[in-house]
Amino acid sequence: MAEQTGREQPPREQAGAQTRTLCIGGGPAGLTAAYLLTREGYPVTVLERGTGSLGGISRTVAYKGYLCDIGGHRFFSKSAEVNHLWEEILDEGFIERPRKSRILYRGKLFDYPLKAGDALRKLGVLESSLCVLSYLKAVALPNRHPANFEQWVSNRFGRRLFDIFFKTYTEKVWGMPCEEISADWAAQRIRGLSLWTALKHALLPGNMQAQETVKTLIDTFRYPRKGPGMMWESAGRKIEAQGGRIVMDREVVRLVRRNGKWEVTARDREGAQTCYGADVVVSSAALRDLIACIDPPPPAEVRAAAQALRYRDFPIVGLIVDDRQGFDDQWLYIHDPGVQVGRIQNFRAWSPDMVPDNGRHCLGMEYFCFEGDGLWTSRDAALVEKAGRELVRLGLARSGEIRDGFVVRQEKAYPIYDEGYAECVEIIRRYVEAECPGLHPVGRNGMHKYNNQDHAMMTAMLAAENVMAGERKYDVWKVNQDAEYHEEGGAKDDGGRLAPERIRPDTYG
Repeated sequence: MAEQTGREQPPREQAGAQTRTLCIGGGPAGLTAAYLLTREGYPVTVLERGTGSLGGISRTVAYKGYLCDIGGHRFFSKSAEVNHLWEEILDEGFIERPRKSRILYRGKLFDYPLKAGDALRKLGVLESSLCVLSYLKAVALPNRHPANFEQWVSNRFGRRLFDIFFKTYTEKVWGMPCEEISADWAAQRIRGLSLWTALKHALLPGNMQAQETVKTLIDTFRYPRKGPGMMWESAGRKIEAQGGRIVMDREVVRLVRRNGKWEVTARDREGAQTCYGADVVVSSAALRDLIACIDPPPPAEVRAAAQALRYRDFPIVGLIVDDRQGFDDQWLYIHDPGVQVGRIQNFRAWSPDMVPDNGRHCLGMEYFCFEGDGLWTSRDAALVEKAGRELVRLGLARSGEIRDGFVVRQEKAYPIYDEGYAECVEIIRRYVEAECPGLHPVGRNGMHKYNNQDHAMMTAMLAAENVMAGERKYDVWKVNQDAEYHEEGGAKDDGGRLAPERIRPDTYG
């Protein structure tokens, strides 16, 4: 296992330590809420279950000087307020990077976003013609009510392009057939993108592209020089400088509402428990885990809904490989059913400062599994060996060029959008809003929404405003629907903020 960039462990607190606000989780959402609240003078304690670095899924992991980004994080947002907050937290250290990612299909690298000439040349005239005909058929005879991922994407790209460029990778990520994945996931992640959009992006002049850019199609992005963890370690230092506390190695195991306050019990890895009092709790813990901690237990319907929520887990195998100018993309999508790897990151392409040796690359071989299955429980050495074999099979390295390797495991990396998930989340949401005053779920796992980093931050920004206002001023759950890059129109421009409209008094009891 790779060692993580760490922070000094604080001394253990005395039982009964009081704080106005308690943030569960030291990822982007939890730290954003804590930063904004401490900036305004609110006492805040952050409880992070990890023992190494801050950032959650957005942390940076170090191995012998090589830096690994968990999942890959482009710092790009259409929200002016998110951009300003990034700059405020990390006032030095951003670099501008050209965006480059491609699809590896049948031994060829296809540009993504699509470039008409590149795709035509590499697919061949016959296959390209069949793809265009398939797309025209989808336009002429669309599925009016797409219920799953396969139907939604086929509507936008045609069935043939779906089979080539979406099916294999998506089923690797989620571990289930595309027809079992909710259309909500496609609508959230690639809304606004279609074959026509991609072609238009490839053909329009640069100034017109800038006016019409879908987030998936950005050409450049900013990136912290030493990975996203650089941002969140800076946030941690500033939270503490503003009077907040960050406590590592604290897993929340119990939440009790008593006398108008929350009592939160957290356990360290040695089993010792500490109780914290709080007026409000901002939680980015997985929604399933949060409900399991509430005491007395919620109604059976709520507990069943929480247990039905599922997550996809994420082992990354870092390979230190000799540089032979193989590829300079931030990542490659692997559409080869003969290997299990789903995506390959090139950390030098994120930032040259992430790789200490100019003669080497550090490649992140990304796998997807369920916690406890054979891939998850494999020994590190076996995973490194497997990743090396697959890299060679894909033609991206020779066996003698692989010098070292390490493994990073990320639990609950992706909330699963399967059939029935939305109803389960709605049941939990109604319960929390009605029965848990002062409890604010935020972030990707905290709301069971496959959010990007900036979306997670926006939910925390609005939750922080709700805490400071002492009322539910904004409906945090509407961030995905109302932010501009998730919904065509309907966003409120509030001094640069792309956020939900303020709740009308008659809509919330």
